[in-house]
Amino acid sequence: MAEGMLRRAMRVLAAFDEDEPVLSAAEIAERAGLPRSSVHRMLVQLVAEGVVDRAPDHRYAIGARLWELGELSPIAFRLRERALPHLVRLYEATGENVHLAVLDAPSPASASVLFAARITGRASVPTLGRMGGRHPLHTTGVGKALLATRAEPWLTAYLATAPLLPETTRSITDADALRADIAAARARGYAVTHGEMTLGNVSVAAPLGTVTGLPPIALGIVAHADETIVPRLAHMVLAAAKDLASDLRAADSR
Repeated sequence: MAEGMLRRAMRVLAAFDEDEPVLSAAEIAERAGLPRSSVHRMLVQLVAEGVVDRAPDHRYAIGARLWELGELSPIAFRLRERALPHLVRLYEATGENVHLAVLDAPSPASASVLFAARITGRASVPTLGRMGGRHPLHTTGVGKALLATRAEPWLTAYLATAPLLPETTRSITDADALRADIAAARARGYAVTHGEMTLGNVSVAAPLGTVTGLPPIALGIVAHADETIVPRLAHMVLAAAKDLASDLRAADSR
């Protein structure tokens, strides 16, 4: 019974997304696939606990208590806070979007890239990434960098997931072509995308290597498409990823 209640509560919370962060009870019930009466009862309890907040016009939003608890996650508490100085330095050197991401992979079939931090500015190229947002592994620079860290059995299972959907006309969705691209990323130490998530952008990203207690991590830059800057960005991304990995491991040893 308790497990059933927890699963239903998670379905209620999962109804919210970045496109619809404020919903009515009826909209939550429809998205969660639950009876309205059950949703109303759960919302009363979730509001009482601060997990959900009441919004104007009889609508609801994610509450501050859920955010507070989320900030205790190792991704926020250990990774993001330690990474921010490195991200700022990389942004100051380039003026472009800097992304920190982790692999969220309950299984290869359901794996995605989860953005843990992002620094951007007025002159930075527009991107779709946001902190806490998810995107496909195969269309993002940080995603490909994370794929390059996976063992062959895992990667084979991921590539067997059908279909690999395109985000733009330049997205690589053929399994053999993507495998070759990942192999190239492994060989040079960093991944590159060319307008595969957003046309007109280039992304350069590198994995950090294993950090105990954290999921696989990648650090990347998204800039205006310009092949001449890829080597320069790669040099800076690789250096930043190395420094951050060393910083995280040193913090663990203290």
